[in-house]
Amino acid sequence: MQEPKYRIRALHGERTITVYQAYRPGIGLPAARDGRFPAAWKRDRMTWIKPSFLWMMYRCGWGTKEGQETVLAVEITREGFEWALRNACLSHYERGFHTDRSSWKRQLREAPARVQWDPERDPHLRPLPYRSLQLGLSGEAARRYADEWTVSITDVTALAHEVHGLVGSGDLEAAAGLLPRERPYPEREGLLDRLRAQPPATPKLKSPVPSSP
Repeated sequence: MQEPKYRIRALHGERTITVYQAYRPGIGLPAARDGRFPAAWKRDRMTWIKPSFLWMMYRCGWGTKEGQETVLAVEITREGFEWALRNACLSHYERGFHTDRSSWKRQLREAPARVQWDPERDPHLRPLPYRSLQLGLSGEAARRYADEWTVSITDVTALAHEVHGLVGSGDLEAAAGLLPRERPYPEREGLLDRLRAQPPATPKLKSPVPSSP
């Protein structure tokens, strides 16, 4: 079966979903140690969470980029995750999908969350033909994420380095065995209808019926 272009794939259970972020050690290590984000974590700034482990590896360079050396797996409530989606808007204007640019800009100013769809990645971090969800949280959403939705925070930097080493040595089977088991997220009806960036289908014109000779 062909993978849909827009679908959330994640490590999830009955009540929680795991998302990934990467921080400098001064933020990431205390967060993993205490299971919550420290006071130094800015709750008034936008933060992006990613359900795809490999997209996070693409973003942080397997935990080697400056300021992203500590990779975190953050387990949050599905209730909170879906609240963010219900209150989100697309991060970019899509002609034919939005009514007009000014209404999209108004949504962007007012929404506490925004969604961006970027190409999913394979173990070599090459783009795949389907998209991965990135969810930006600001204002109320960022505060709820840090102080209400977070269930646990785990430092997975060592895992990132181990998978990277296996990919580099060509042992893709072993690398795949270590990757989080990300499955399609059970989408409630209508949850992503406003967020899939798919313009309405244009009705096909009927071919004229040929005249009888």
